[in-house]
Amino acid sequence: MINLGITAIDSHVIVPMARECARQHGDLWIIYMGNNEMVGPFGASTVFGAQTPPLAFVRLNLAIQKTRAGQLIMSLARKMRGKTSNALWGSMQMFVGNNVGVDDPRREMVYRNFKSNLEAIVHAGLSSGARILLNTVAVNLKDCPPFASLHSAHLSAADRATFDRLYAEGSQAESRGSFEEAAQFHEQAARLDPQFAELQYHWANCLLQLGQFAAARQHFQLACDFDALSFRTDSRLNDLTRQAGKANAGPSLVLFDAAVALETNSPTGICGQETFYEHVHFNFDGNYCLGRDWAAQVEALLPTAVRSRSASDWASQEMCERRLGLTDVNRMLAIQIVTGLMKLPPLSSQPNTAGRVKAYEDAEAKLKLGLDINAVANAREIYRQATNRAPEDSWLHANSATFFEATHDLKRAVGEWQCVYELMPCNMVACFEEGQLLVKQGQWAEAETSLRQAVAIFPGYINAWQELGDLHVAEGKPALALKPYGQAQRLRPGDPHIYCQIGIALSRLGRSVEAMDNFRHALRLQPDDWEAHNLLGIQFSSDGKNQEAQGEFEQVLRLRPDNANAHLNLGVMLGRQGRLDSALQQFEEALRLDPGNQEAQNYHDQILSRIAGKR
Repeated sequence: MINLGITAIDSHVIVPMARECARQHGDLWIIYMGNNEMVGPFGASTVFGAQTPPLAFVRLNLAIQKTRAGQLIMSLARKMRGKTSNALWGSMQMFVGNNVGVDDPRREMVYRNFKSNLEAIVHAGLSSGARILLNTVAVNLKDCPPFASLHSAHLSAADRATFDRLYAEGSQAESRGSFEEAAQFHEQAARLDPQFAELQYHWANCLLQLGQFAAARQHFQLACDFDALSFRTDSRLNDLTRQAGKANAGPSLVLFDAAVALETNSPTGICGQETFYEHVHFNFDGNYCLGRDWAAQVEALLPTAVRSRSASDWASQEMCERRLGLTDVNRMLAIQIVTGLMKLPPLSSQPNTAGRVKAYEDAEAKLKLGLDINAVANAREIYRQATNRAPEDSWLHANSATFFEATHDLKRAVGEWQCVYELMPCNMVACFEEGQLLVKQGQWAEAETSLRQAVAIFPGYINAWQELGDLHVAEGKPALALKPYGQAQRLRPGDPHIYCQIGIALSRLGRSVEAMDNFRHALRLQPDDWEAHNLLGIQFSSDGKNQEAQGEFEQVLRLRPDNANAHLNLGVMLGRQGRLDSALQQFEEALRLDPGNQEAQNYHDQILSRIAGKR
């Protein structure tokens, strides 16, 4: 089984992958794609190269980049245009502002390209002799508001003013729980501008609260279809998939309407948080439901002799999770990742994000509370049984390593990552994770060996270069850190964190001016980077520039008012300038936020003594 799901790719990238798969003569292809068509390479909202160029250009571009000479030419072209890092992945926030309206001709180009690419992928699979399970794509409609909304270009100023009034009145009624009244206002506003995605979502929510599930689903779908920053498969893309399925239906291709089937996972008949973490990523329950549905579809494609030997029923979700070594530790770690993403744009700007994050944080707290000694022991046994049953499964060993790290058994975690590397010597992640864990245990030489293995396998592994630099700083060799940091900087020149790391190393070497230059460069890249402000403040403080340091620590508190150390640092700067009462307030706030902060307590007591002495 080969999983070809890769972050941020779309059908343009999948076409050459499919042709390569065809040469491997696989038995079965499961095609489930559509979520990245607008934002992926050559999409309407992409940050990866040109937006919606002609399909012939896309195919030529991808073919050229398969050769070393082509890669060199593309790299030189980017440098000549002054673009060196725009193709590096920086999560969904990279796409913020790349909004595309419903009537934008680039959308139509995306649909045409998707149709052609899907035809090419299906043809490659059928020509290879594989059976194909072609799927529509389910997305979170009910609990994921649109990421961006645009008004119709044809909306007059007078109609816009009326729309704004009606929408505001509808929103106020909705907030009061007057859903029928709110739905009426939203319906009136929609007569003026039906394409405003956020309006459709709020209208749908009112209908949902009124129990009008079919109508609510229709408007939730419109909110998705009109989303101006589209990370989700919309109804046009799913319709194109259905058309391809019908056109190629036969013994070798089955169309499965996953978008419809998964709606049964929700009591409202509308896909939402019962199935997804956020906009498109399945939670544990959603994964099982889709896998179970796929199993039934695949069974029909199997030879009769195979089906006759099947068990009487499918494995339960609990049994599947035990075989995969999935426990509450995995649920907790998944929630941590999701809440981290939801605190970043564009997820952070969705109107219901605060409530969703709070629900996940409560769920995480509940899981942590349940992880007592017995629960951890039971989980450890599940991982042991899973790896014993399939010792050659590198994924199970990686999952076990994650569990042992989460439960602070770092030695066992290192052993599991070593197993992963032995099973997959090309796995640079195993080397990197092993190196990180060895750093935490103070095993500097062994950690360096693992991290250098990681960058030897993949020289573009930025995190490994950074970790190698951090290792040298931690072992008191900041001069050695500059080379790996420099490698990371060349690979990602737009990353402010790397400049901060270089600044720390330079500061340890006593190269104050160069250190401050790097901290300032980090702030030019990201003016609201509180860590860069903090490091610059510490450097000013070390150089005796108390007022400048004070200004930086005040910036930290503007961005992170609950940062106890920033209050402590600001208090020290104020104390040095003789502003004792103000300094005392900062130390008191630091202690309120961190009652066990002994350094803050010592400064607090010293300032009190100085104030008492003056009186």
